[in-house]
Amino acid sequence: MTRRALITGITGQDGSYLAEFLLDKGYEVHGIIRRASTFNTGRIDHLYVDPHTPGARLFLHYGDLVDGSRLVALLAEIAPDEVYNLGAQSHVRVSFDEPELTSESTALGTVRLLEAIRHSGLNCRFYQASSSEMFGSSPPPQNENTALHPRSPYGTAKLFAYWSTRNYREAYGLFTVNGILFNHESPRRGETFVSRKITRAVARIRAGLDAHVYLGNINAVRDWGYAPEYVDGMWRMLQADTPDDYVLATGTGHSVRDFLALAFDAAGLDWERHVRFDDRYLRPAEVDTVIGDATKAHATLGWKPQVLLPELVRIMVEADIRALEHGGTPTVDCPALPGWPTRTEARHLR
Repeated sequence: MTRRALITGITGQDGSYLAEFLLDKGYEVHGIIRRASTFNTGRIDHLYVDPHTPGARLFLHYGDLVDGSRLVALLAEIAPDEVYNLGAQSHVRVSFDEPELTSESTALGTVRLLEAIRHSGLNCRFYQASSSEMFGSSPPPQNENTALHPRSPYGTAKLFAYWSTRNYREAYGLFTVNGILFNHESPRRGETFVSRKITRAVARIRAGLDAHVYLGNINAVRDWGYAPEYVDGMWRMLQADTPDDYVLATGTGHSVRDFLALAFDAAGLDWERHVRFDDRYLRPAEVDTVIGDATKAHATLGWKPQVLLPELVRIMVEADIRALEHGGTPTVDCPALPGWPTRTEARHLR
């Protein structure tokens, strides 16, 4: 029997890779997207098949994590075997400007979804996208037993969602897991995130379109991995015999300065000639170093990352250069098929 998955945040980087991954495994995939006046499905356009076509396995539904009644209705309609909660206000710096919005979607949105599952009586498995930002100022390496000390509204909202997920597992016997993912990037990363901001700037500077890129703290150290490998880890967590929480990370730390050097070097450029400091990009409270220890995921799930920072940066820089040469942005890693942007909403949204 075909398994059915529901993904919140399906139009984001992780959601698009997860949708691909699950479709390749034969799942029927349902995604929740927010209503907007413009199409925001660029990362998944290449997966499009008209849902009225026999054999179609990807379906999108309007919904929002701030609308609990809609979540209840969707769960009753879809009856998923697995739920992946990837939806959130996910930009750390923005969370300082919009702490209430971040808490509403990232923290309370998770509770609404868990409550919808509990009251529906569905026998489904639930994945919560937790974050290394929950560790904050705790010293590395960080694993499942490290003290949690978030340093941003985003981190505190993720911490609320993390403990809520554990509480629903312990209090109600639901199969709920937390994936504590460290930074994971790809050509589909949003352009305002520092990794993609850098690789996109490299492409534009190389083409003579820009001269500089403006950044904040380039001494921050992060554990960077490759997003497609991390969605495999998400799936593995929900296939385990018992629910638990897992760190996914490469175990290697590099500064933003290191990322800059690799990215500009990939295009034959000297980063120090093109990078400028702008204090607008500093956070009120900084997280200096996060480096994950994924020993538990290696041992229990058989998950181990293969792509480390030098290869990851090369992949992203080359994708941004190719996209610029073709007049677009690499929201997908292959040419997008025609479909959704030219069809009416009624054709592909329910």
